[in-house]
Amino acid sequence: MTCEPHSDGNGRMSRLLTTLLLYRNGFYVGKYISLEAKIAKNKDIYYDVLSQAQNGWHEGTEDAVPFIKYLLGTVLAAYKDFEDRFSLVETKLSALETVRHATMNKIGRFTKQDIRELCPSLSISSIEGALRKLVASGELKREGSGKNICYYRLK
Repeated sequence: MTCEPHSDGNGRMSRLLTTLLLYRNGFYVGKYISLEAKIAKNKDIYYDVLSQAQNGWHEGTEDAVPFIKYLLGTVLAAYKDFEDRFSLVETKLSALETVRHATMNKIGRFTKQDIRELCPSLSISSIEGALRKLVASGELKREGSGKNICYYRLK
């Protein structure tokens, strides 16, 4: 049996403490982009690297490098998201242009929620309207129904 120090509430607490340590060392991106949400989107990867990092813990031969690389990648992705958000807010574009710009930064499939995270100044109805226009113009393709709707770029 492996030691799982980050299960249930312990995991949330460890991620909260990680964010606090990042703040104390000048990495404030967690104030604007939820590191917890970024980790939650790919929890399977999080637990895989955590497991890799704790192998050999009882023998003193563990290797924290996989977890450190994962965490640094998550922080880097959060800074990239912050940069994308800031650039969208900085320039005063119409809702359609703001959503179009946000979709240009997406690779593969994305959801309305993904766009909402990049466009916090827009209402959900403005985002929905812009997505409908982008689908109608042939820039985006819409797939699925209900909560499973996703989009991807055609142009």
